[in-house]
Amino acid sequence: MPDPTLSAAIKEAYASANTLEVVYHTLELWHPVFSQPIRIVRDYVNIDARIEAGAARNAGAIVAFTAYAFDVVPPDQSAAGLPQCTIEIDNVSREILAQIDAAVMRTEKITVIYRSYLSGSLTIGPENTPPLEMTISQISATPLRIRAVAGFTNLLDQRCPGLDYDLETYPGLLP
Repeated sequence: MPDPTLSAAIKEAYASANTLEVVYHTLELWHPVFSQPIRIVRDYVNIDARIEAGAARNAGAIVAFTAYAFDVVPPDQSAAGLPQCTIEIDNVSREILAQIDAAVMRTEKITVIYRSYLSGSLTIGPENTPPLEMTISQISATPLRIRAVAGFTNLLDQRCPGLDYDLETYPGLLP
């Protein structure tokens, strides 16, 4: 099934297997205790790329992605349970390990955002709009590897409607 979030340019790059156009896969990890987002690219060299205008951090800015070896194992195609993927990042720095260690001590979850870029349009923005955003439910970190399980929000456990009815906002509730 076609992915409606992908741009026409990246669909063409995937279909034609153009060797002159490189697809960069990036991850951004964020937690409130981080001094800045952890941004990595699956490549051998660092890149600078533009974040989408609607991003929560550095909206529309050109930011640096650090080269790391990482792999994302997609979720199983099954009707049971929520889809979850596994993310593995190899040979992480001490700074990243320190930030991950600080984050796991808090109750807030780490957010991970996946963006893909084409080498010819790094300054334009990501090719998948909106970027894929997931929440990390499990994470383990060693100096050699970070392994995380990420998934989407469980919509079945959300309140519906998501409003709080109080007398200040809804004075018609008063008898």
